[in-house]
Amino acid sequence: MQVEAPNIKKWNVIYPVYINSKKTVTEGRRVSATKACENPTCIEIGDCCSYLKVPFAIELDKAYSRDFMQRGRVRVLLKREDGSLYNTDIGSKKQLMLRVAELIPKHHGRTKKQEPANTSTATTGPSKSGKGGKKKR
Repeated sequence: MQVEAPNIKKWNVIYPVYINSKKTVTEGRRVSATKACENPTCIEIGDCCSYLKVPFAIELDKAYSRDFMQRGRVRVLLKREDGSLYNTDIGSKKQLMLRVAELIPKHHGRTKKQEPANTSTATTGPSKSGKGGKKKR
């Protein structure tokens, strides 16, 4: 349900940092670490918004102001022009962030990535014996 509208600048913005459990509050996280998810992407947030029937637009060329290496953001529209909600379960930006953070660990892209890792066996490399580390000066 990705919608292009001329008034997209008035939509709410969600950066992946807002729901990243690896970040601190000072780095930009806005939900509790226990409810946040690990390293979300804009695409995953967009997929969750689509699942929740909330109009969204992904802006990959934008960067988070506190960390310009963090690329991308998602714009969401919670209310219609008449003031009614698109999804009656989600009344605020905070509620949307919490629901998205719940859904991302179940995202099909993440579950597919984890399956091969569980079936493979870890092999240990050759152990180093003898000298190693820094050289003496």
